[in-house]
Amino acid sequence: MDEQTRKIYQEKLDRVNNAIRLKPTDRIPIAPFFASYVQRSEGSSYRDLYYDFDKAGEAAVRFYRKHPMLDAYGGISFTSGKANELADSQMIDWPGRPGTKVSDYSSHQVIEREFMTQDEYPEMLGDFTGFMIRKYIPRAFPNLRGLSGIQTIPTIVLSTSILAPFCSQAARDAYSILGKIADADAEAAAASQKYGQQIADLGLPVMFTGASEAPYDILGDYFRGTMGIFEDLVDEDVQEYMEQACDLFADQQIQALQYFRYVDLPVKRVFFPLHKAMDGFMNDEQFERLYWKPLKKIILALIDMDVTPYIYCEGKYNSRLEHLADVPKGKVLYHFEKVDMKEAKRILGGTACIIGNLPVSQLEFGKKETVIDMTRQLLEDCMPGGGYIFDFDGSLENAKEENLDAMFETLEKYGKY
Repeated sequence: MDEQTRKIYQEKLDRVNNAIRLKPTDRIPIAPFFASYVQRSEGSSYRDLYYDFDKAGEAAVRFYRKHPMLDAYGGISFTSGKANELADSQMIDWPGRPGTKVSDYSSHQVIEREFMTQDEYPEMLGDFTGFMIRKYIPRAFPNLRGLSGIQTIPTIVLSTSILAPFCSQAARDAYSILGKIADADAEAAAASQKYGQQIADLGLPVMFTGASEAPYDILGDYFRGTMGIFEDLVDEDVQEYMEQACDLFADQQIQALQYFRYVDLPVKRVFFPLHKAMDGFMNDEQFERLYWKPLKKIILALIDMDVTPYIYCEGKYNSRLEHLADVPKGKVLYHFEKVDMKEAKRILGGTACIIGNLPVSQLEFGKKETVIDMTRQLLEDCMPGGGYIFDFDGSLENAKEENLDAMFETLEKYGKY
């Protein structure tokens, strides 16, 4: 990165950081999630993010070179389709998987499954590592079912006999598959690093350098499934287990994110997609106890590490705004999909930066005039006093080029302070 590019990079970095800290900026920072639109618009596809890293990476570099107005981007992170095939991943279906019906131009599709039954809460809470090795991993990745025979048996340690469960033929077969998965994932990670650096060399910072989830979402997304966790919510006895599980996951996430204390990174933000707490998913007391309390525990731990939590609120969040205001000033970034942004600005404006809300549906199907009007309205509602970053309401997968051009022109014309 030459000196001029480094200066541009720092200006963009400062613009976003100042908005988050509720400090003045010269103009609205622009940091939309373009998702697979990046590949689609440059002759690549979502499938390439799984199977052709060079094609997808080169497409991303071309795309971001064309859009110098951007102040940050959502990052480039490849997932190995080969690794998921080797594991027989059960959580997702993805473009390019043999036998899939998912389009090459669609993102992965989540498959809701219960990988832990309701009556297994005590076992999971009592021996988390054992539960993950013996039950969870073989269910979520059936090709690694050889790990299910590994048992921790109390014994007098006078010889290597205690290691016998780890040395069975089934376990060895699983280790062999794990080695191949590691090689495939390492290839994806290297490509992510390579093309991430090329985009940084354009003078464009990444928006976040870590990812996590609300503990309740970990429980619902990966263990109980949406329907399973809804069932748990109506049983007060089970709610006690849920609270314990969410506290456990909060502590695990805090430990997993400790690397921010030791790694020198120009961007220190952690992305949290909130999946299962939108308006109507639970009552206010349940939200406070099961969702917000453990999530806030992680938020405060990150702030203590001088890291910004980037809270991505999916769905309607109008009834949750007062809860979200219960954080230290200028330390948290809230993205909104479906919310009254004027009200969000009123409630959160003195506490936290807000981002998002331009409908991707309008960019894909709407008229240019509508995109212009909605972009201007967002600026009018959210610009006063600072603390706003421009983004869509979700991730963009397709759009009319004239609508995107109109959006950028509107931001350039009306987005200056």
